[in-house]
Amino acid sequence: MTEATAPKGVDPTVPSPARIYDAMLGGKDNYESDRRVLGLLSDLYPHAATTARENRAWLGRAVRYLAGEAGVRQFLDIGAGLPTQENVHQVAQAVDPSCRVVYVDNDPVVLAHGQALLAGSQNVAVFEGDLADVDAVLERARETLDFTRPVAVLLSAVLHFFTDDQDPYPLVGRLRDALSPGGHIALSHGTGDIGSDDSKTFTDAYSQRVSSSLFLRDHAQVAAFFDGLEPVEPGIVHAVHWRPEPGTEPRPVEEAPVYAGIGRLV
Repeated sequence: MTEATAPKGVDPTVPSPARIYDAMLGGKDNYESDRRVLGLLSDLYPHAATTARENRAWLGRAVRYLAGEAGVRQFLDIGAGLPTQENVHQVAQAVDPSCRVVYVDNDPVVLAHGQALLAGSQNVAVFEGDLADVDAVLERARETLDFTRPVAVLLSAVLHFFTDDQDPYPLVGRLRDALSPGGHIALSHGTGDIGSDDSKTFTDAYSQRVSSSLFLRDHAQVAAFFDGLEPVEPGIVHAVHWRPEPGTEPRPVEEAPVYAGIGRLV
């Protein structure tokens, strides 16, 4: 994208987490400011783009599990990011075209592109919302999703933008409490507990240059988001080790320092 095409109200000189992530995935819906930050981050941590791709691959595997083995037909993707290949609705509807998917994001560029690209898609909705205002997100989502039946809430690489002072645990708790039995929460979260000093340098540089700070958590802190839920095998593990595709060799966790898991409400 060029700065001249920026939607109204968007400052293309301010890097955005969603657009940086899009650049990491090789997308084109990003500005020069986003690419500059990605270049800097990649210099500090050469596996930045790999981490994004592995997180995205985990999301695809998680949705295939949820729509397939778990039989879920409703999905709420909060912090959905820019549309790319293997979007949630494409993965879920490949299992069953009746699957309903709601995408939520607070980035105006995400909303503009999402609404344009998904126009005409069956059983798909996109709206503006922020996990910080979880009750408003749930109220709007109920216009499309039936929470008396199982819903899978997806929080892919979202919670590490919340500091401890923002206390994200009750937000996830509100989502859990809104689910009916058979509902799931699937989440991934960056971590710095892999024995590398690069993580602090990376997070400091990110937080200084992007509109959102990055707050990494260890395994125990990530596992706490699943309180009140039954972990789906293999539990809360590094994303590369969560049900990898048969016959593939997972990348070293140092190249994708992300924890991921799914919890089920019983």
